[in-house]
Amino acid sequence: MERFLYNQLKNWKDSKTRKPLILEGARQVGKTWLLKQFGKNEFENFIYINCDNNPQMESLFADYDVKRILRNLSAISNIKIESGKCFIVFDEVQEFPKALTSLKYFCEDAPEIHVAAALTGLQRVPTRMWAKADKSARILPAKFLSRQDVVGFPVGKVDSLYLYPLSYMEFLVALGKNILVEQIRNHNWQELNALNPQMTELLRQYYFTGGMPAVVKSYVEEQDLQKVRTIQNQILSDYLNDVSKHAPKTEIPKITLVWNSIPSQLAKENKKFIYGAIKKGGRAKEFENAIQWLINAGLVHKINRTKKFEQPLKFYEDFDCFKLYVNDLGLLGAMAQAPASEILVGNSAFSSYKGSFTEQYVAQQFYSADSGDVNSRALYYYTNENSTMEIDFVFQTDKVYPVEVKAEQNLKAKSLSTVLKNDKKLFGIRFSMADYIEQSQMVNVPLALAEEYLRSL
Repeated sequence: MERFLYNQLKNWKDSKTRKPLILEGARQVGKTWLLKQFGKNEFENFIYINCDNNPQMESLFADYDVKRILRNLSAISNIKIESGKCFIVFDEVQEFPKALTSLKYFCEDAPEIHVAAALTGLQRVPTRMWAKADKSARILPAKFLSRQDVVGFPVGKVDSLYLYPLSYMEFLVALGKNILVEQIRNHNWQELNALNPQMTELLRQYYFTGGMPAVVKSYVEEQDLQKVRTIQNQILSDYLNDVSKHAPKTEIPKITLVWNSIPSQLAKENKKFIYGAIKKGGRAKEFENAIQWLINAGLVHKINRTKKFEQPLKFYEDFDCFKLYVNDLGLLGAMAQAPASEILVGNSAFSSYKGSFTEQYVAQQFYSADSGDVNSRALYYYTNENSTMEIDFVFQTDKVYPVEVKAEQNLKAKSLSTVLKNDKKLFGIRFSMADYIEQSQMVNVPLALAEEYLRSL
C-alpha cells in the first residue's frame, strides 16, 4: 500500500539539516507500517524498538548518553549502527517519555544517525493541563499543544510529520488505478471531465471504506462489504477503549457522549456543534475538555467560524462557534450505521444526511492535501451575524478562498455568489458532482478532484 508521505520521508533522509523525526497521527492510521517499510526499503539495516510494555526500556534509557544507547541498541539487535546505513525507530514513544526526550540528545550528539519515533498523540503533560483530572491520567497529545507544555518534548530538536488516513488519491493507488492518478496529477482539469463518471463511481467506494489502512487493505483484497464494516466497528471499539485507558475518569462519559453525538450533529441542516444536542441542558463548560481530548487524540477535526473573509483569518476566528468532523469518512458511515446500498448505489451517498458525508469528505481531503504538515493550514467556515448566510469552508493561501460544497450536480450557490459579489478580492471554489467549469470569480471542481485541486493551490 503506497502512502504519499513516503516521499517526504525520503526528503527527510536526504536533508542536510535533518533532525530526528517524529511521525504523529491517530491510532491505526499506519504509522508503524510506514516507518517499517521505509526502513526496509531505504537502508541497509533497520532497528525497531517498541516502547510499549518493554522491560528493556529502563536500562536502555537509564541516562541520555547517546554513545551508550547506540552500543546497547547494537547489542540488542545484533546490527552495526553506521551513519547513513542504519535507521532506528522508537515506536509508541508516548508510553515511555524518556525515549521521546532522548531525541534531543540524538540531535545534539549524533546528528549523523537516522532516528525516528512514532507518536500516537497521547503524551503525558503537567497536571495543570487537566486541573480537575485524575492524577493517574494526565494525558494530551503533542500535536495540539505547545511543545513547551509537553513533559520531555525535545522542542526545536526534531522534525515532525503527521499521518492521516488514506486520502481518495491514495485509495485509487491502492485499487491499482495508477494511470488515473497520473492523469489527475497532470492538472488538465477540463480534459478530466470525460473521466468524471468513472471517478465518481470510485468515489462512492471511498465513501464506504474511508481511509483506515486495515479497511482499505481488506476491501482491495476481498471486496467483502460486511468485513469492511466489521473492521470499521472494531476500530471504533478500539478508540473507545483508548478513551477508557487514557482519559481522566471524570471525562470518560463526556468524551463518549460527544463522540457518539457527531453523526447526528452533522446530519442537521446547520452543522454548528450544539452542546444541548449532546444532552438536554448541555453547556460548553461541561463538555469543552471532552471535545479537546478528542481533538488532541486526532479523532476529530474542529473547524471554527471566521467572522470575516480577510487575511489573516486567524484574527477573525470565533472559538464559540464550530463544527466537528471525525477523522475518517468510513468511520463516520459506520458510526451512522449507513447501509452499504445507500452509499454504493446511485448518488444518495452524496446527498444523504444533509450532505454531511460530502462535507466530511472535503474536510478530510483538505487536511490530506497538506502532505503531512504537523502544523497544517487552518480550515474555517463562515456565517454572518444573523446566520442567514453560510459558507461551508474558508481557507487562505495567497488569498482567501470561500468554499461551497454541493452534494449533487446543483450549481446554484446563492451564499457563495453573494459573498463574491460583495468582495472582488475573493476567489470561490464550489465542489460538486458537476464537471470542471471555470468562471470569472469562481470555479466548479468535481468532488473526486478535491484533494489534488486543493494541493495545486
